[in-house]
Amino acid sequence: MTFPIVLILAVMVAAYATAKLRKLSVELSIFAAAVAGGLAGAAFKTPPLAELPRHLVEGSFPYLDVMLVFSTATIFMAIVGESGGVNYVVRGTIRAFYGVRFLALFVLMIIVLIPGALTGAGSVSLLVVGAPVALALGHLGIPPKKVAAMMFILAGLSAAAPPVNVWAMILCAGTAIPYVGFEFTLGIPVLILGTFTTLFYGWRRQGSATKDETLARLPEVPAGMSWWRVLLPFLTFFGTVAAYRIWPFGTPILGLPLQFALSAAVALAVSPKRIDFLALSRTTMKRLLPILATMIVVGQLQQIMTATGVRGLLSFLVISTPLGLLFYVLLPTVIPISEGVLTYGAAAILGIPLVWFLNSIGLHATVVIAGLSLLWPLGDGLPPTALIGRLSLIVTDYKGSYGSFLRATLVPWIVITVAAILMIVFSAKLAFLVRWSM
Repeated sequence: MTFPIVLILAVMVAAYATAKLRKLSVELSIFAAAVAGGLAGAAFKTPPLAELPRHLVEGSFPYLDVMLVFSTATIFMAIVGESGGVNYVVRGTIRAFYGVRFLALFVLMIIVLIPGALTGAGSVSLLVVGAPVALALGHLGIPPKKVAAMMFILAGLSAAAPPVNVWAMILCAGTAIPYVGFEFTLGIPVLILGTFTTLFYGWRRQGSATKDETLARLPEVPAGMSWWRVLLPFLTFFGTVAAYRIWPFGTPILGLPLQFALSAAVALAVSPKRIDFLALSRTTMKRLLPILATMIVVGQLQQIMTATGVRGLLSFLVISTPLGLLFYVLLPTVIPISEGVLTYGAAAILGIPLVWFLNSIGLHATVVIAGLSLLWPLGDGLPPTALIGRLSLIVTDYKGSYGSFLRATLVPWIVITVAAILMIVFSAKLAFLVRWSM
């Protein structure tokens, strides 16, 4: 029975590679791999050809909740950015902390982390706050290459930060683990690693403008913008999150999509300028389309791999790998590379059997998922996709080579990898982080 499954896997890999050689998008390449795997499986009646359309349709829906979170959260952040809230906060940070470098860098780091943490996409952080923050960092005396590297690392960490972590959501959905307990488990490592990255790149000043010159070059904000207009939408979101934890039996659980929708409505209502909501929503959804399409085709690929037995074969390969080789060689290399090739699909294909296996040998599943979630964002700087990496160069206007940019990320990359591996290896001893989050 092993030979047919290996053959089906080879057909899927060949289909993906052929699609990429023809310069098709990652989404279409994954879809081609799913269809080719289903057709190859039909030759062995696993599944029968007549059931292939049903599997493709069923596979389109497992991550519908993730897609709803993506959509509503990104629209919310787009409204905040369009209203001038982001520019207002960046200007306020420079005005208040320009003379205290650590605080200025730390607050700018938090500004980058928030959009990705709320949406689950580091690209949203770069699109919403990337340009003004990069401009501020440049005026603080940080060279362009370091600014680009810092924005890439922070954008990746923002995608891993709670409350929305798409890799963790995919792994929880595929392993029947509740998506709870990640607030401190991910929040503390992200803050520590983000602070290290920020200080590593930004502590040394290399010639900077004065505070007045920096403020003059930052984007203007609409008249009437104030701190309460910026904070009220976020207080709405975090208030609804906290309410059902404080009063669990007296407060309905709204769910993240509705909470983001309510926060977006508040942001729209308190905006000092008129926002064309329909036009902004259409533009935002166009930007999101590749990510949403990835969620759909990843579900289809996962369904086909399950029906053909490929997923079981990969699970067997995972559990048969020596632990030393798995922890210290394969995880630091294969996980980022798989993200660069398959984006979020890597979590479904490799992550799910990996979590099952590590949980079966006594490691804490939630902490393991958190550790893996720190490794996958690194792959967003690797070809062929390199989504966050390429976007980091665009928003920072870095003109150097992509190779020099990647080399500049090496030290934080290694530190994040070591931290992630240690979290996985010692996950049972870090279970208290999960209890703190409950």
